[in-house]
Parts: sequence; C-alpha cells; structure tokens
Amino acid sequence: MVIGFIIGCEIAFWIVLGLGLLLRYPLRRPTAGAVVLAGVPLVDLALLVACAVDLHNGATAGSTHALAALYLGFSLAFAHTVVRWADVRFAHRFAGGPAPEKPANRRAHEWRLFGLAAIAWAVTCALLAVGIWWIGDPARTAALKNGMGQVSMVLVIWFVVGPLLTSNTSGRKQSTSKTKRR
Repeated sequence: MVIGFIIGCEIAFWIVLGLGLLLRYPLRRPTAGAVVLAGVPLVDLALLVACAVDLHNGATAGSTHALAALYLGFSLAFAHTVVRWADVRFAHRFAGGPAPEKPANRRAHEWRLFGLAAIAWAVTCALLAVGIWWIGDPARTAALKNGMGQVSMVLVIWFVVGPLLTSNTSGRKQSTSKTKRR
C-alpha cells in the first residue's frame, strides 16, 4: 500500500508543480499558479497520513515506510529549491525571463545543497524516530531503525562527493591557475 502512495505522491508532486507553472506563465495567471504551487506540501501530508493509517492498522513497518520518511524529509528540505529551479526555467521558456545561471561559486553551492541534505536527513530521522516511538514494538520497527542508518550513510556519501571533493578540487584548480599566470 505504501509504495503505491509514494509513487502516487511523486507523480502528484510533478503534476502540481507543472500545473502551477503552467498557470503562472503560459496561461498568465500568476495568482492561481501561486495558489497551486502553495499546495505542494499537501502532497506530502497525504503520504504522511497514509503511512500513519497503515501503521495504526497494525502493519509492520517495512523499508517502504522508511522510504516514505525519506521522501517526506527530502521533499520538505528541497521542495522550495526544486520549485525555484523549475520556475526559472519556465519563466525563461514561456515568459521571456533571463536564462538560468550556473552557480557563481560552486563550492558555496555544494555546501548549500549539503545543508539541505542535512535538513532532509534530520527530518527523515525525526520521522523514523517518531514512528519507532509511536509503534513501540521493536519487532515491528526494525526497518525504521535500519532506515536511520541508511539515510545517515547517504548523508556521509553526499558530504564526501559533494562539498568535500568540490572544496579539494576547487583548491587545486586555483593553485594550478596561479601557476599558469606566472
């Protein structure tokens, strides 16, 4: 049941986002578009309710419940960034807005994204911890506990391949470019 809700919520997220941007730019209804875009969190609320009902009805928490918590954490942390990313591209394509720009400072950009990932991690772990506490049965919540470890590993990997490597690479590029100028 939960995996179907996750897939449905992912589809609904992109439909709501697309409809909001369609209203905002090609149909020139910015207020209606803003109202629809403000409804994006309702998609997350529907998934949270579906998981709570499933667990309340006695389901043993599985990896899909942990995935739902990750989806919610990611969505809460990154939704604004994804909407802004899509908005800039729609404005450029349909309303004569400026072309999307690449980040001026790649290192700062990677640290900002990692900060959002850390927020997603914190929300995910909090949701999983609440689920463990709410169910109160270690036999039914092992997958949620495992989910905490998995999402923590993802955060560590994100740190290594994101800001850590970008910081080291940026430093090498700067020193190389200084050498070439001499």
